[in-house]
Amino acid sequence: MEKNRLEAFSDGVIAIIITIMVLELKVPHDDSFQALVTLWPVFVSYVLSFLYVGIYWNNHHHLMQAAHTVSGGVLWANLHLLFWLSLLPFSTGWLGENHFSRLPMVLYGLNLLLAALAYYVLQLQLSSVHGPGNAIEQALGRDVKGKASPLIYVAGMAAAWWVQPWLGFAAFAAAALIWLVPDRRMEQAVSQRHAAERSTGADSER
Repeated sequence: MEKNRLEAFSDGVIAIIITIMVLELKVPHDDSFQALVTLWPVFVSYVLSFLYVGIYWNNHHHLMQAAHTVSGGVLWANLHLLFWLSLLPFSTGWLGENHFSRLPMVLYGLNLLLAALAYYVLQLQLSSVHGPGNAIEQALGRDVKGKASPLIYVAGMAAAWWVQPWLGFAAFAAAALIWLVPDRRMEQAVSQRHAAERSTGADSER
């Protein structure tokens, strides 16, 4: 099964998600600096969510580049991921409108957690399609960041609920910063795959 439609559909949905999120930044009717200052919770929550959507888009792109094909299971796993990402505009807007209060912060963290688990399932589905020892499996390795992120989200939700909502926000921001560090695993897997294909093609021409 070709992967092109999956990639195109995913790119379109992610673009719409970003568009919906930015629409939450309502233009103030007042022309004063104070009117802009009152928007800071909405703007800060938008920035964090924009980073997360960008991280998912970037990693999704590299993941699909390392894949040869997709299956029905992969399509559903991808829709599962997009479902949780599509809820980010809601959880982001609720968080900003309520000035990072406890329950919206916990819900925001839950949204991030479920998106992370959905992405993990997508990776497993894609890897299973390509068989044991495939490039995706090798690139993921122990997947330290992928396994650490859900733990950070859970810790952030616990801190937001029982201690201070800002601690939850700090945890979620820290998880995003971890993923902003360039991860070359998938790029290396794609390069190795292309090199192997070129080598196979050269051998067949002899």
